[in-house]
Amino acid sequence: MDNLKRVLSALILFPIVAIVLIFGNQYFVDGVIAVIAIMSLYEFYKAFRTGNKANPINWVGYIIATVAIVPMHMIPSQWILKVIGAIIPISILILFATVIFTNLKTNIKDIAITILGICYIVLFMMFLPIIRENLTNGKILIWFVFFAAWGTDVFAFWIGRKFGKHKFTQISPNKTIEGCIGGTIGAIAVVVIYAIICNQVWNLQFNYFYITMMGLVLSILSQFGDLAASAIKRYTGIKDFSELIPGHGGMLDRIDSILFIAPFAYFLLMLI
Repeated sequence: MDNLKRVLSALILFPIVAIVLIFGNQYFVDGVIAVIAIMSLYEFYKAFRTGNKANPINWVGYIIATVAIVPMHMIPSQWILKVIGAIIPISILILFATVIFTNLKTNIKDIAITILGICYIVLFMMFLPIIRENLTNGKILIWFVFFAAWGTDVFAFWIGRKFGKHKFTQISPNKTIEGCIGGTIGAIAVVVIYAIICNQVWNLQFNYFYITMMGLVLSILSQFGDLAASAIKRYTGIKDFSELIPGHGGMLDRIDSILFIAPFAYFLLMLI
């Protein structure tokens, strides 16, 4: 039943994502990504509260997510990385000001978890609109991020269930070495097929060796992203970040791999 829910949810989510990315204008796409970032931050901060590990300052994360992502399309390309760099010290300033003005009712651990959420979710997610809107052919290139993540997830799940015998890590007991290898091979195949389609349909002339290497790197990073989310869940003592998406868990459960891929994909795609 869980597998059926997982498949049905994926079949519903894919066309929604496709419609948003293909037909959405810059304002709409940036707004949707900001909403997803805020939902993911909510789940992230709630996990630490649930596990009594910290009491993050939610509103700071929400404001940073909104201010950083919503106007992304208005920022000139040459200022993008400068803006990203400025977010960290500004966030730290606001958080320490909160500690000072609340007379230590907010402690250092609270602001550490808050800034981790901003870096892990907001900064990483900012690279999705950057790829789509600031790179040449960005509406085409953005799909390398999603295909690498989804290809890894689908093939790792299928190969792991069929052939997995050797456990990979205690962080995620269900993961196997066979599944990880199968996920990487599957992701490479998916991104190469997509590159072939791009070359044939849009005459983009992608180098297949480079695309293969990029698929390898992004797939490995995708699995790191999944394990990073699993490490957070084990530390806080939760199974899923929420029950928002049947068969998948929460929003952060669904995008954890994409988060990790996005910034690295930006720098790799800049080389194309």
